[in-house]
Amino acid sequence: MEQAPGNYSPQQLEAIRRRATELYQRSGRAEGHDLENWCQAEAEILRETATHPVRRAVVIKLDGVVYTGEYEFTSADGYTPGEWKPGDPIPVRLAGDKLYLRRHNGRELQTTIVKRIG
Repeated sequence: MEQAPGNYSPQQLEAIRRRATELYQRSGRAEGHDLENWCQAEAEILRETATHPVRRAVVIKLDGVVYTGEYEFTSADGYTPGEWKPGDPIPVRLAGDKLYLRRHNGRELQTTIVKRIG
């Protein structure tokens, strides 16, 4: 799936920025190549992330069982990692291989259970 220009996560933008800076420095800090460096960095980072997809997950302990639930960034409905802090009480619902976590805004984060311990 191709990503629309400008529709990047903060992590992707930071990776592109760092790579563009590396390209600038490797070129001897040649001025006037900002757009070229950015486009090359963008292509490299997108190629790398396409071949090494990021697996996003949450880990929840429920009734003595530790669940790891992976979720798709595109279906996370605005969920931001770090929205919950360790020890926060989280309303949870289990349905088959799905784990649903009720967020502060009332929406649910749907995850697929990929690991159970306990």
